[in-house]
Parts: sequence; structure tokens; C-alpha cells
Amino acid sequence: MARAAQRMRAAQTAPAHRRARGFTLIEVLLAMVLLVAGLTLAFATLSAATKTAARGEALAQRSERERAVEGFLRKRIAATRPIPFAFDQSTAVPQRFVGEPDRLRFVADLPDYLGQGGPYLHDFVIEGEGDQTRIVLSLSMVLAGETIKEARERPPELLVEGLKSARFRYRSMDPQRGELGEWQERWQTPEQLPLFVEVTLTDRDGRAWPPLVVSLPLASATAGGFVPEL
Repeated sequence: MARAAQRMRAAQTAPAHRRARGFTLIEVLLAMVLLVAGLTLAFATLSAATKTAARGEALAQRSERERAVEGFLRKRIAATRPIPFAFDQSTAVPQRFVGEPDRLRFVADLPDYLGQGGPYLHDFVIEGEGDQTRIVLSLSMVLAGETIKEARERPPELLVEGLKSARFRYRSMDPQRGELGEWQERWQTPEQLPLFVEVTLTDRDGRAWPPLVVSLPLASATAGGFVPEL
């Protein structure tokens, strides 16, 4: 009887022992594999989201930079006035607008936030080469057709850097054909203002900026005609 009772108790307690023995090695390995897979997927998702956010932020910064630079160039060039800032010593021709592929000079009123106001010579210069190209702006006061040296000389202001290339071009009427002429790399008549100025910029990665063509409203004052629309 005692042996039978012992066998019955052993049979009743066997499932509890089996339940208490824990996970097998295969079950632990499978759980670890699933955990690693989940962590890998989560990391990949987080990394992709971070890269997407970084690209979006970079594009936003690039767009903001382009708008700021182009907005400044457009406002300054469009404000060009037919005021001489110098005279050619050999011909006595007034220098109202001097345009080259890498340099642009004209007179415009300076906003109060940039200085004391009044007419100032704006001297845009394209410097450097390769992916180190940049545009700087120098400002000088103009009085009675002459550029005045101020007591405290202004250092050139950096407008934009990190460019691969930059260029200025100029366009006006063709007097022989009575219509708009071709774009010129150099402005040949400094006593007059061109009708349009084109600024071409390319980032160091080779991506071209949106084209910038600026109309000079006061060009007709020196050209003796109207400013046509492009």
C-alpha cells in the first residue's frame, strides 16, 4: 500500500517538475534571434528617418540661402540709379555702370539698415575658383559723381560662398534692329545702364541655382527709350 501511494504521489508531482524546468536552449536562442531582428529593424527605421530629416533640413537651408542671396541681388541691382561714380580720364565719359563677367559696379541708394543712406557705389566681385568661388560686396559713398573715401573704410561684405562658378551678363536694345540684343559678357557703354542683368550661380556640387534676371527700371533714363519685358 505504501509503495502504491508513493507511485501515485510521484505521478501527481511529475507535471509540476516538468513545468518548473524552464526554457530550453533552442527557445532561448529563438527569443534572442527575434529580439535582435526587432532591434535591427527599429535601428534601420530610426536611421532612415534621421537621414530623411537631415536631407529635408539641408534642402530647406539651401532654399533659404538661395532666396536670401537672390533677393538681395535683385533688390540692389534693380535699385541702380543713373548716377556716375567716376569719369574716364581720357574721354571724360561718366562711369554709371561698369559690368564684366566677374565684376559689377553701379550706384544705388543704400538702405538705412546697411549704412547712413544715400547713393553708394556697389562693387560686386566674384573671387576664387573651383568650389571656393564666392561673391563679395564693397560699398563706397558717392558725391558729385566721385567715389568718396570714408574716414572709416568698410571691409568687403561676404554675400555668398561655396560656389563652383558665378557670372554676370548684360542685355540691352540693339539700335540697328530695334529689338533686344544678345547677352553680353561685358557692358560696352558705361555711360548708360543695361536693360537687364543676369546672374548665373552654380553650387559646389554642380547644381545650378534658379536663373536670376533683373530688370533695371531707370535704364530708359540713359538709353532714351522704354524697358521691354523679357
